[in-house]
Amino acid sequence: MCIKVRFQFFVVLIFIFSFLTSAQEKENYIEKNYDKNEYRIKMRDGVHLHTIVYSPKDKTKKYPMIMTRTPYSIGPYGEDKFAKYLGPAEQFVKDGYIFVLQDVRGRFMSEGEFDNMRPHKTEKTKTETDESTDTYDTIEWLIKNIPNNNGKVGMWGNSYPGFYTIMGAIDAHPNLVAVSPQAPISDWFIGDDMHHNGAFSLQMSFNFFKNFGIPRKAPTTQWQRGVEYPSPDNYTFFLKHTPIKKLNENILKNSIPFWDSIMTHGNYDYFWQQRSNLQHLKNIKPAVLIVGGWYDAEDLYGPLNIYKTIEKNDKDNQCRIVMGPWTHGSWIASRGDSLGDFYFGSNTADYYRQKILIPFFNYYLKGIGKPLDSDAYMFDTGSNKFYSFDQWPPENVSASELFLSSDGQLSFSSDFGSEEFSEYLSDPWNPVPYTSKFLDSKNFYNRTFMIEDQRYVSTRPDVLTFETEPLESDLTIAGPIEANLFVSLSSTDADFVVKVIDVYPDDEPNPEPNPEQVEMGGYQRLVRAEIMRGKFRNSYENPEPFIPDKVEELKIKLNDAFHTFKKGHKIMIQIHSSWFPFFDSNPQTFTDIYNADEKDFVKAQIKVYHSKEYPSSVLFKVIKQ
Repeated sequence: MCIKVRFQFFVVLIFIFSFLTSAQEKENYIEKNYDKNEYRIKMRDGVHLHTIVYSPKDKTKKYPMIMTRTPYSIGPYGEDKFAKYLGPAEQFVKDGYIFVLQDVRGRFMSEGEFDNMRPHKTEKTKTETDESTDTYDTIEWLIKNIPNNNGKVGMWGNSYPGFYTIMGAIDAHPNLVAVSPQAPISDWFIGDDMHHNGAFSLQMSFNFFKNFGIPRKAPTTQWQRGVEYPSPDNYTFFLKHTPIKKLNENILKNSIPFWDSIMTHGNYDYFWQQRSNLQHLKNIKPAVLIVGGWYDAEDLYGPLNIYKTIEKNDKDNQCRIVMGPWTHGSWIASRGDSLGDFYFGSNTADYYRQKILIPFFNYYLKGIGKPLDSDAYMFDTGSNKFYSFDQWPPENVSASELFLSSDGQLSFSSDFGSEEFSEYLSDPWNPVPYTSKFLDSKNFYNRTFMIEDQRYVSTRPDVLTFETEPLESDLTIAGPIEANLFVSLSSTDADFVVKVIDVYPDDEPNPEPNPEQVEMGGYQRLVRAEIMRGKFRNSYENPEPFIPDKVEELKIKLNDAFHTFKKGHKIMIQIHSSWFPFFDSNPQTFTDIYNADEKDFVKAQIKVYHSKEYPSSVLFKVIKQ
């Protein structure tokens, strides 16, 4: 073994030893300083939910409770086995809280039937339940039965537990005074996890539900293990299982009920509509701190839209939002100082924890300090700084439109050039990959693809690229982005992907250190991207076919961004019709895609227009300088 290899092996061993030692120390601290008790709390319909409570051994004072409700197990189970981590940040354990963990209805050790994204009921009988009532009944029991509590309860959770946190804030128990939904799910058809604008997030959904979706036969402490699929490359695997029904026929074999439900609800019908929580976010009483990541490929839509909905519905609310340069949930324990090829120059996650998260719960649960000063704490991913605003999007923004034009030009003026359109041939059997990395079946998805260099697809003939001249001064976008495209198809359906990209100058210096040997000159950094299934362009409920060769307008809403394009950089827009296998391949025939046959998959000639009559553009919110 050479010296270099031995050294690298030694470094890995040190890292593993340090990690295990740190985790063991945290577990020992909790065991030494907390009592653990397990309860079966009865809901109003008689169902018992399994709940674990960690209480400080010091009984000389009262403590607030902070609760997490999860479908992902609250183990380890057994009053002699202690968790390694508790609360939304490590410091909470040492600050002293009563930690409450609960398996939601129908998961692990709780009784009842589990329902994914269980719909909220606006009207119900005394014994009917939803996530709001289950939270209410749990808090009612805790307040009366857990010693040394101070009568104040907070909730937090990330991802699916973030969904349960915001649901608990609807018709909330009066003792629930503060909640922090982190990466919360809001709508599984429009923008979170399972679909984006009707396009199905194939890779993530399949990898998730093949385990999570297995029906539980009885209360259990064990995870259900689903089928494993041998594949050296996810791209090839999912292409071989196109049409999508092959996944059920060959692998799942109707063993996952929710997957079957997805396959039978291809439009935004009652099934999806009733699972959206945005319609119920009214008169929210607890203080709310929403947390999200600009590079969260799972739930970026949820945090932004839950915040905006509460702001719109409740003018005197106590709702705040923080968005950092993070992937899904990475703000909980990581430093947040780098991602992919980029360094942000600071411990962004620690700033959030110390300056925002801990003060938020300290004020509402312990009466320490004061309320947060601002409504929105947002990280500018181009200047690498946190900024605070009284609202989001901030007040000092103006609309700025970039127009597509001939020869791949992108301009702030409507000078469209000589050609009326740009075109490409989209082949569903040769889809544009969503990442340059080859991932095997053990990888959920590439978590850094939302900041990845796009040069790997820029030269593909089925990808249109438009870019500005080098910017003469810094330009900061802050808020939602909307692409207004005029398109025609040779077929009856297609997907459309729109990417906003920051193009670095050719003389951009490489980072130091540079272990991955990244070439920053000409780097095409993804800032924001979104996909839309074309048949939903006018209605998610009632899809419509395209009329071949007819020009139609297509509006695609991209999630918000906060990014400074620096002087000398260029803004690039890419447009293409597949993003595989993160999203499934559209057959480009107007049909029920989940039951499509191979014969339905056709090549389509796509035209994107840029003329006075059909002025395709991308609209930004720009901070006034």
